[in-house]
Amino acid sequence: MRSKEPGISVIVPVYNVEAYIGKCLDSLAAQTWPRMEVIAVDDASTDESGRICDAYAARDPRFAVVHLPHNGGLSAARNAGVCRAAGEYVSFVDGDDTVEPDLLEKLYGSLEASGADISVCAAHGIDGAARVPELLSQRDVSECLARRSPFLWTVWGKLYPAELVRRHPFDRRAVCCEDLVFFYQVLREISTVRYVPNRLYQYILRQGSAVHGRFDDKRCTVLSALDRICEDAAISCPQVERAFRQVALDAGARLAMQAVEEGMERERLLAYLERFQKHMRRHFSWRALGLAPDARGIAAELLLAGSRTAFRGAAAFYHRAKTWMAGKAGRTQ
Repeated sequence: MRSKEPGISVIVPVYNVEAYIGKCLDSLAAQTWPRMEVIAVDDASTDESGRICDAYAARDPRFAVVHLPHNGGLSAARNAGVCRAAGEYVSFVDGDDTVEPDLLEKLYGSLEASGADISVCAAHGIDGAARVPELLSQRDVSECLARRSPFLWTVWGKLYPAELVRRHPFDRRAVCCEDLVFFYQVLREISTVRYVPNRLYQYILRQGSAVHGRFDDKRCTVLSALDRICEDAAISCPQVERAFRQVALDAGARLAMQAVEEGMERERLLAYLERFQKHMRRHFSWRALGLAPDARGIAAELLLAGSRTAFRGAAAFYHRAKTWMAGKAGRTQ
């Protein structure tokens, strides 16, 4: 390790998380890495979140707070934090999550030991990181994404060179997929990723988060983002194109399933399914389908690409069966 440890800037976007932000900042205050700054970006919270952050900054010189005048969303908050960051490396932590005390120490140590470009850790609250090699190439990373290895879909739980992050500001148009768009841009510039299997990040899936929200057009912005990614990959990063086309197929099928489960009226549902089917056909290839993580995913993608009616019927049956099984399990407990 270097004789003088590099500075690490931790950027924490904060919006109406007063019940969580204290635990988040406590976990960062406990970090074992000696040269760290925490930049909490209050995205015009309407609860006590901003004042809680101010209290931490008042008693710990490693903490600073940026108060945004208007709510601009997650991407705007992260970009504001990056502009303020002074460290040689950058990490992101969401304001409703927590981390282990040795998060930064282990992420940086893995970079030094491996010579990789960025490092990634496993997370509590997210499955799918099994059987991942410790050193991944560009192609390896893209195929992990295609096989739904969730730790790579997220911007948090990683350590990046600050200059790399500055070259790729978060896209405010990508309402529900800003992490994926950012990570693709980063992936084009790197050679290797070091995976740390330790679960150093605690992801909290809470009611009221974007993931738990109702189905709407905002969720569908992922489709246009994946259109742009696949188009770019075909030209500038062909070694990952196949994997991102499978990501596009998977996203289309999942959105279609969510639309069916929403129980919306028939004409609106059919309009959504038509949109998703066009997306599926645009990106469909047998080579991409070969990266689907399981038989259920393959079946859903084939059904939707072939027939909206067949997909609708199968998805409705699956949803009813899943609901019945969940109810039965609840009654037997």
